[in-house]
Amino acid sequence: MKRRNFIKISSAGMLAGMLTPRHILANMIPSNKIGLQLYSLRNEIKEDLEGSLKKISDIGYKNLEAAGYSDGKFYGMDPIDFKTLIEDLGMRLTASHVTFHKDDVAAVLQAHREVGIDYIIWPWLNNEQRASIQSYQEVADKFNAIGKMCEDNGLRFGYHNHDFEFYPIDDKIPYDLLLESTDPKLVCMEIDLYWINYAGKDPLQYFENYPGRFELWHVKDMAAGEGKEMIEVGSGIIDYPSIFD
Repeated sequence: MKRRNFIKISSAGMLAGMLTPRHILANMIPSNKIGLQLYSLRNEIKEDLEGSLKKISDIGYKNLEAAGYSDGKFYGMDPIDFKTLIEDLGMRLTASHVTFHKDDVAAVLQAHREVGIDYIIWPWLNNEQRASIQSYQEVADKFNAIGKMCEDNGLRFGYHNHDFEFYPIDDKIPYDLLLESTDPKLVCMEIDLYWINYAGKDPLQYFENYPGRFELWHVKDMAAGEGKEMIEVGSGIIDYPSIFD
């Protein structure tokens, strides 16, 4: 892949305060708070993991969020080996998107401790988990339990939203329920600023109503029009200067 296209794709998958356009917002976010969600380059990583990571490092990223944990490995590599690969390129793994079952918890926690991560992020809810307000309450209870296990192992647990959490069920916004029913000491939120805007909600209102809950941010942009396509940060309609003011 050409470097220009690689950079364009990577700019759509930023986390923890990453954004462009550089000429407007470059000085608003400390560089050590900027990172890349590797899911945005999943196809390139499948073809060439080490080469893709090298390009990411060359661009200047220092923090990464994984989306490739499975069966005790990160992108098919043992945690220690993957950590070494990342660190040799001058980067570190800050967060990881992963879902797991009750009998997987010990292995998941061990692998993430070994790789030196800070945050374990639950990235998605299936149809059953988001079928009703009761099912969302069960999710919140589950998150509190997982959050406590993460805390006991020196890790921080969080949840990454899409748009469906913002559509009312029985006059209740599910995302509000998750915020109100989870313990802030155990569960943080990784807010996806594209998806909350896609759902027609105001992130600034959430920051005001639930201060301190949003420890990680996914920064993507949205095209104008009915399609609301996800596009390169700085080329869409999301008002990032106001968000980061």
